[in-house]
Amino acid sequence: MQFRQQALSKLQSPEELDLPVRYARPQGLLVLAVTLVVMAAASVWAVTGSVASTLRAPGILTHGQGGYVLQSPVTGQVTGVYAKEGERLDAGAPVLKVRTDHGDKAVRAIAAGRVTTLLARIGTVVTTGADVASVERVAGIDDPLLAMLYVPADSAATVPVGALVDLTVQSVPTQRYGTLRGRVKAIGRTAQTRQRITGFLGDKELAGQFTKDGPPVAVLVRLDKSPGTDSGYAWSTGGGPPFTPESMTLATGAVHLAEQRPIDWLLP
Repeated sequence: MQFRQQALSKLQSPEELDLPVRYARPQGLLVLAVTLVVMAAASVWAVTGSVASTLRAPGILTHGQGGYVLQSPVTGQVTGVYAKEGERLDAGAPVLKVRTDHGDKAVRAIAAGRVTTLLARIGTVVTTGADVASVERVAGIDDPLLAMLYVPADSAATVPVGALVDLTVQSVPTQRYGTLRGRVKAIGRTAQTRQRITGFLGDKELAGQFTKDGPPVAVLVRLDKSPGTDSGYAWSTGGGPPFTPESMTLATGAVHLAEQRPIDWLLP
């Protein structure tokens, strides 16, 4: 108590009243000024700035008309193969020759297209209804490439028509040639089952891969054309690869969603 009384008496002494009072050190003022500037900048950005987000989804390059699985209408042994993978066929063109108990029968293409997978070989024994080939429907050699993305159903509503899409193509080195550019052309209204995707692509394995996390929504992407490139399409880096990617090539799409203002996140 004695020391406390002496301290109080010294503070109340007239000798102390005319001394200047220091509210903050120069270092403190500098920190305060920097803090105020940062807060002001953050406030301005929250009102006028925006944040872009992307949605990644697996997909495939296609001509947009789908495909079909060619099945053998007869039972017998394959004695001739008239088509090869990558070849374009007219509707009704022979694909295989099968020797049956009633003579040789031809397995023909149902519709014009490009053979993507040939399952049967000479000597293979096939039964009625067995899968022998996968054919992608192609109307003509000038049909443009498209990309079909399979977006999770709970995220499809956030994808707007016209959104920019960057496609990483499996057969193209991204570090060297960049990504393929495109824009969302159409969005499916319902989720795609494995059976529907198989019917469209003509490939059960791909359908299983695209539906492993549940039925997705199909998003059709139109690729941006660029006459000055070897591929005929626009790429993020230079002129892109010295070749045109083939249809039925796997790709991963990064869809650029609509920009959002940060202040919207703060308001209830």
